[in-house]
Amino acid sequence: MTKKFNSIERCDFNVIHEDIVNQVRDKMPQEESLYDLAELFKVFGDSTRIRILWALHEAEMCVCDIAVLLNMTQSAISHQLRVLKQANLVKNRKEGKVVYYSLVDDHVREIFDQGLIHINEK
Repeated sequence: MTKKFNSIERCDFNVIHEDIVNQVRDKMPQEESLYDLAELFKVFGDSTRIRILWALHEAEMCVCDIAVLLNMTQSAISHQLRVLKQANLVKNRKEGKVVYYSLVDDHVREIFDQGLIHINEK
C-alpha cells in the first residue's frame, strides 16, 4: 500500500527576514514556560480526562457520580482526578465524608470551550 504525503509549501529561495525573526524571538516565552505548556496540553491528550473535564464543566461532582456517569471504576476515576489536580485543572472540597471536584477556575473552562469551538469549525 502506497501512502501519499502532502508536501509542505515552502519558499523557492532562502531569505531570512531578520526583523520578523527578532520581533518573534523577543516575545517568545522562556523555554521552561513552553515546556510547562506542552506538559499541560499532554494532560488534555487523554479521552478519559477530557470526559471528566466535560462532566466537571457542567457540574461539581464526586468520584462516585463521575464513575457512574462514565461507566468506570472509582479507582480509575480517582487516578485521573489525581493527574488533573496535579496539573492544576481541578480542585476538590470535602463535605462530610464526600469529596466534590470542580474545575479550578474559568481559565480551564475557556481552554475547554475554545478547543470545542476549534474542532467544530470543520
